[in-house]
Amino acid sequence: MRLVPYFFLTLLSANLSYAETPVKILAFGDSLTHGYGLEAGDTFPERLQVALHEAGYNVTVINGGNSGDTSASGRSRLEWALMDEAKVVIVELGANDGLRGLEPSQTRENLSQIIAGFKKTGAKVLLTGMQAPRNLGTEYVAEFDRIYPELAEEYNVAFYPFFLEGVALDPSLNQGDGIHPNRQGVDVIVQNILPYLVPFLEQGTE
Repeated sequence: MRLVPYFFLTLLSANLSYAETPVKILAFGDSLTHGYGLEAGDTFPERLQVALHEAGYNVTVINGGNSGDTSASGRSRLEWALMDEAKVVIVELGANDGLRGLEPSQTRENLSQIIAGFKKTGAKVLLTGMQAPRNLGTEYVAEFDRIYPELAEEYNVAFYPFFLEGVALDPSLNQGDGIHPNRQGVDVIVQNILPYLVPFLEQGTE
């Protein structure tokens, strides 16, 4: 029997890995996803793709963010977003609902429809939580904040409790407006969220 040199097997394996179709990840959100105030290359989807590539995952991260979007605006873009046929979807919406003091029941309904829409395509969904501004009163804050964990449980999707964990209220990690993360803040978000995404990629997306 003729033996195939080890270096050839290694090269073949590398070529097969390289030829695999990248897994599409859609980051679907508002300005926090879109990259308000950031330079090209510094947005959350771009930094996430770099981090996943460095970790050895063949992915394409699509920027489905739109600055200013409420959950209702995101819902109105859902049909367009479904056309990307992403295998994994990160849903990051609701911050503007809270900032505007919109009715939490409407935010819940919009997010519910968005999650259901992506799940219907077979995509794996990671829902990222948001927190209401604390100056809106304890009743509003409690009703708004519980939207996310309750929807994650209802739809049985992965849940990252707070998108801005470790970044919110830290001047060194935010732009001058104190709301939108800078490049360093984005990198903190990416590192925090990676452990929630990697299981999707390890399990496969079929």
